[in-house]
Parts: sequence; structure tokens; C-alpha cells
Amino acid sequence: MSLTIPKFTLPFSSPARKCLTCIAQLTNVPASITSTPSVSVGRREGLFFLTAVATTVAQQLPSLSKSWALVLEAEDDLELLEKVKNDRKKRLERQGVINSSAAETGYLQDLVYKLSRVGLAIEKSDLSAASSVLGPSTNVDWVQNVNKAFTKLSSSPEQKTEAGEFSSSFASLFSSVSKQDVEASKVAFVSSASTLEKWIDMTGLNGQIKGL
Repeated sequence: MSLTIPKFTLPFSSPARKCLTCIAQLTNVPASITSTPSVSVGRREGLFFLTAVATTVAQQLPSLSKSWALVLEAEDDLELLEKVKNDRKKRLERQGVINSSAAETGYLQDLVYKLSRVGLAIEKSDLSAASSVLGPSTNVDWVQNVNKAFTKLSSSPEQKTEAGEFSSSFASLFSSVSKQDVEASKVAFVSSASTLEKWIDMTGLNGQIKGL
């Protein structure tokens, strides 16, 4: 059953006219009813027209809601797919950096071995042995190489922050050992080891660095 709706529009400046235009776009009500120049109609015809439009909108709301839900679901799927692709790209780029950093991973492996020896010496309160492993200061060549490795392999802000935390703890370890302060050396060692382990986990170097 079809309804014949009298031609009826509101003045061009009327907010109601804009509303009717939107309704016409979402339903099957002919758009021409909102584009015809203004004419005068009786109150009865006007009420009949608005009732017909309201009825049409109400009938189509379920299908419109379902269609909109499908659109949103499709957009969510596309966003998820794009995220997966970006994550995979980042992992491949990261793996490429690691594969091209054999020298840097070697420096870090040497660091882990030295920290292990320093930890054993501190546990025995033998800070002279710990000092012989570390060297006189953080300016020694092997520590500078470690710093280069941290710089090259730290890509994200979080990784760089953790690398900075390690450098600070490691400097405290050198200072405490040189002062022959056993308790401070223990604290600095634990802090250095924990931040190093966290950084290695964040950078995905777990498979390359042994002994943690």
C-alpha cells in the first residue's frame, strides 16, 4: 500500500526543512518533498504528511540500525587488520636491526658475564675482585661499547628510558665498589641487573643474550 503525500515544503530557512531533508535521505520518502519551493497547505494535510513521514521512519529503523551495526563491524575488522599488519611490520623491522647488530649483542653478552662475576664477588664481600672486573670507571672501553649497544638497540621511548635507568644504576655500582661500600654495592648491583633484564625483555633480545 502506497501513500500519496501532498507536495509540501517548509521555507528554506526553517530548521524543520533541514530535518526533513535528512529523513528523506535515510528513508524511502521522496526527496522532492524537501526540495520543492514553499507552498501553503492546510493544517490537516500538514499533520497527515508528518504522520506519514514518522511512520515510514519508524518502519525502517530496525533495518537502518542493523545496516549501521554491520558498517561499524566492518570498520572494526579493518582497523584490527591494519593493526596486525603494522605490528608485524614493526616486528620484522626490529628483527632486522637485531640481526645486523652482532657486535652490539656481543657487547651485551660480555656485560652479562661481567655482572655475574661482580655479583659473586659482592656476595663474598670481595669488592677488590669486583673492582678488577669492572675497571677503574665507566670510561673504560668495554663500558663505552655497552653504551653504544644500548643506543643502537633502544628504539622506543620506554626502551630508552630503561636504558637510562640501567646506566644510572651501573654508575652507582662503579662508585659503590670503588668506595668499598658493600651494602651500597649490593643495592646498585640488584638495580643494575633488574633494569638490564627488563630492557633485554623489552627489546626482544632474550634469544640472543644468555645467562640472565
